[in-house]
Amino acid sequence: MSAFRIAADIGGTFTDVALLAPDGTLSTAKVPSTPHDYAQGVIEGCLGILARWGASPAEVAEVMHASTVATNAILEGKGARTALVTTEGFRDVLELRRIRVPRLYEPLYRKPAPLVPRRFRYEVRERTGPRGDILTPLDAAGIEAIADAIAAAGIEAVAVCFLHSYANPAHERLAGDILRRRLPDCFITLSVDVLPEIREYERTSTTVINAYVAPPVGSYLRSLRKRLDDGGMTAPLFMMQSSGGILDLESVLERPAQVVESGPAAGVVGAGLVGRRAGYHNIISLDVGGTTAKASVIENGRHLTTDEYEVGGGISLSSRLVKGGGYALRLPVIDVCEVGTGGGSIVSLDPAGQISVGPHSAGALPGPVSYGRGGDRTTVTDANVVLGYLNPHAIADGTVPIHADAAHDAVRRQLAEPLGRKVEEVAHGVVAIANARMARAVRSVTTSRGRDPREFVLLGFGGGGGLHAVALAESLGITRVVIPPAAGVFSAFGLLFSDIEFAQSQGMLVPLDAAEPSRLTAAFETIENEVVRRLGRAAEVVRLQRRADMRYAGQAFELTIDLPDGAIDAALLDRLSDLFDAAHARTYGHSLPRTHRREIVALRVVGTVQVERPEARMADAAKTLSMPSRQAYFGDHGWLETRIVNRAALADGEAGPLVVEEADATTVVPPGWRATLDAQHNIVIDRQREQQP
Repeated sequence: MSAFRIAADIGGTFTDVALLAPDGTLSTAKVPSTPHDYAQGVIEGCLGILARWGASPAEVAEVMHASTVATNAILEGKGARTALVTTEGFRDVLELRRIRVPRLYEPLYRKPAPLVPRRFRYEVRERTGPRGDILTPLDAAGIEAIADAIAAAGIEAVAVCFLHSYANPAHERLAGDILRRRLPDCFITLSVDVLPEIREYERTSTTVINAYVAPPVGSYLRSLRKRLDDGGMTAPLFMMQSSGGILDLESVLERPAQVVESGPAAGVVGAGLVGRRAGYHNIISLDVGGTTAKASVIENGRHLTTDEYEVGGGISLSSRLVKGGGYALRLPVIDVCEVGTGGGSIVSLDPAGQISVGPHSAGALPGPVSYGRGGDRTTVTDANVVLGYLNPHAIADGTVPIHADAAHDAVRRQLAEPLGRKVEEVAHGVVAIANARMARAVRSVTTSRGRDPREFVLLGFGGGGGLHAVALAESLGITRVVIPPAAGVFSAFGLLFSDIEFAQSQGMLVPLDAAEPSRLTAAFETIENEVVRRLGRAAEVVRLQRRADMRYAGQAFELTIDLPDGAIDAALLDRLSDLFDAAHARTYGHSLPRTHRREIVALRVVGTVQVERPEARMADAAKTLSMPSRQAYFGDHGWLETRIVNRAALADGEAGPLVVEEADATTVVPPGWRATLDAQHNIVIDRQREQQP
């Protein structure tokens, strides 16, 4: 390796940048996000960190990127003006959805409005059977007429989803050809290219999401590509996918729905890498940013993925039970639960006079009151300033001045005086409520999945991870917290060490005991050829993992099982049945006897290209080990004189209360906890055992 690798992750408040030098030295930077043009913050951060090295943009070999542009398009309703072309009689699939709703005791609950209004959903006469037989030929003249209507309506993107097209894509292919010819300026996407599987609603919803986010994602990424080129950084641009792998720009532009949960995925990948190096196999990753907090589980050294995901609800999560709050996205996604609580979350009093935290955020502009950029509403960050946890002068390596008096005044006027409480008590309550909301995310990926959080290590990162991780761990009974190096820009770190990945699926409904090995082998080989083609690499460097979606006959949902290595034969299928039974028992607490039929529903292949990169090591830390102490408030302990140190001061271990200040993040070690450094320079914070009388 003889060139630099650079990664940038856009957050609601800050844009994080990480650079990997040819010798493996890792440098990081944190710059304010630029909501008016997010690409500007990325370019400023990249050029700034290169300047510190005295390197030119031409020396960069790869640029990795993660962004929330696709998610924000859905959450804010700012996606493309989209049309849906579907089989006659299936115009209202997006309205009918599924019967479940996320709020059981709210009979007047209204599901989110479809991303495509009914007037832009067009029916065409055609019908394909579930085995691929053509029952009614496609009305090509009808497609021509629909193209005219779409053009007149000013549509920007079109999703095409026909009944049973996964079994025979001929009608969708023909419709797509006509629409592309008649509508050259529209983004056209077909369900057979996005999700060729059974289940009409999920397939339609996923295809519509792909169309809805394509123009804003495409506009942003092309703008970023041009900015990079104009700045002399012509290296290939890779984007983080929701599944945890990176993919080249052109592939993302074809299937932008793959990057809806791009940012959270990068952090989980980094957490897995740090955990493996430190010897932790079971980890809860906690990513606290300016707008949201995200939790995920790494079990037996592997992050968990799912395709049961909904985006656009008040809490984005995957769940087989809680559904109906968002839009179904049936593509591989790292199993992340996200809540609208972060450093920029706005704090207010509800009509009952109770403190409410989030989900609205002050964002990068105007930001928290303490940033002095015009923000006038109290945030979680302001509460942390009042408590003495954050530096009262500046954070982010001095780039963000802190106005402690303004934060104190805002908490006093907006919260403390109306409640008749002391400022520090109210600020502590704000942080406690924020922690309780973050605990929802942790429980969603642990106790709701049948896992005990006390059996895991909590790995905290993001700008606010170190501020909240220990208090959150204490509330959950977790006894060890790990804060990795570069915690404040950790998602950018994860990007640097992600592999190139592409996944493809194909519907195939067949009883397992009647499955023909030769047919399965041929189907897998077809999918594998497509995966290798899309990756654009020689077949010998692509690692292929075969998977099958399986269920018991009569069930409505499946589990995805990795196929064992080896040729597909009767013995392998018998073993596959055992693996499915074990996964079903682990997920639902039981399995069924062999007399009950098992079914394969879909085949999947994940192709991975491992990228060789040197072992990373942080750039030399500042020499100052200890700084002037300050008063910090710890609830029942009251105000305590608290040592302010940097990471290097923990080499021999230090008992709390401590505040560890670094260029990109701050870590709070409260009384009763002890912090040390391990061999990988992680801060390891352990709960101290109470002294016996």
